[in-house]
Amino acid sequence: MSAPRVYLRTERLVLRGWRAEDRAPFAALNADPEVMEFLPWSLTARQSDALADRIEAHFAEHDFGLYAVELPGEVPFAGFVGLSVPSFEAAFMPCVEIGWRLSRETWGRGIATEAARAAAADGFGRVGLDEIVSFTAASNHRSRAVMERIGMRRDPAEDFDHPSLEAGHPLRRHVLYRLARPS
Repeated sequence: MSAPRVYLRTERLVLRGWRAEDRAPFAALNADPEVMEFLPWSLTARQSDALADRIEAHFAEHDFGLYAVELPGEVPFAGFVGLSVPSFEAAFMPCVEIGWRLSRETWGRGIATEAARAAAADGFGRVGLDEIVSFTAASNHRSRAVMERIGMRRDPAEDFDHPSLEAGHPLRRHVLYRLARPS
């Protein structure tokens, strides 16, 4: 597995490159119906591995991406948090998105917020971004709360129907949040 050159540390977390041993817990996370509640479908182990491959390729292409999250001495792989370039077309493109997916066992501990703050700081600092966006299904209140805790703001006029989901799909309507580089 190729690893990003940059690792991020917070008070409790390490955001690091992916390891071969992350694949099994990542597949379990992607198969968990609660974790995947606001995504169109759960992933098989093969689909999960393919996603991990795409995450690694993204790092190679952009020098930023979705880091594996580790709680040293406690949880060797909790999920991912980081930045990515979305692969669909929408009115707010091109952009860089901040996102997260964590194992249910780590929810409610502020891990997504702590890791997202570190990823956003890296995006504005080392990467040199002027803005970072995030989006989710309108009904995903947990992720929306993380977006708000890290200072992101929503303009309801920018909400959109996700082009990868068919009309009538309960997750099609998405909210868009933005975070500008601190002045």
